[in-house]
Amino acid sequence: MLDSYGFDLWADSYDDSVRQAEEDNEYPFAGYSALMNAVYGTVMNCAPAKVLDVGFGTAVLSKKLYDAGCKVTGIDFSAEMLQAARRKMPRARLLRWDFTQGIPPEFAAETFDFIISTYALHHLAYDAQASFILALLKLLKAGGRMLIGDVCFETEEALLECREQNGELWDDEEYYIVFSRLQKELPGYSVSFHPFSFCCGVIAIGRGNDG
Repeated sequence: MLDSYGFDLWADSYDDSVRQAEEDNEYPFAGYSALMNAVYGTVMNCAPAKVLDVGFGTAVLSKKLYDAGCKVTGIDFSAEMLQAARRKMPRARLLRWDFTQGIPPEFAAETFDFIISTYALHHLAYDAQASFILALLKLLKAGGRMLIGDVCFETEEALLECREQNGELWDDEEYYIVFSRLQKELPGYSVSFHPFSFCCGVIAIGRGNDG
């Protein structure tokens, strides 16, 4: 797993790395653009929205939402990516924060229309993912939704098949969400899975019938 320094080194070439893997329809970024467009479109159906972006990276998605008039708040643990995002979104509220430490204290009393996280939560160990997601869900406004776009799988079998097919390319130090497993950890929430390739999808979470 990359630490924050690793992401600092990768910041300048990250978007190019993603683009090449997507064009080749390769793990882990096959379906990347369709996934990002789906998250963007869902938020824009309710724009201008107040959005929290968890692990915003180079701000590919949050910049589009920012330009469309959304009020963007974001956290990321890479200083270099934070600087890049601030140049793109000077009026956004961006905080350097390691989400393995939970929710930033500054956000404890805030609520958001959408909480989005794309290609970030797989860096959080399995035993911490559900508790962190539950903590984030407390920050949603009534009728709000959380959208997790990532390398993820509907079932354990689908994950194992992808792992077998990708051999040495598979990253054993990342913790890919399995929808069927996560769903059991979120009682009382409506949770749905929307695949965009053999290795990625969007998990939408809301209260009642909002997911």
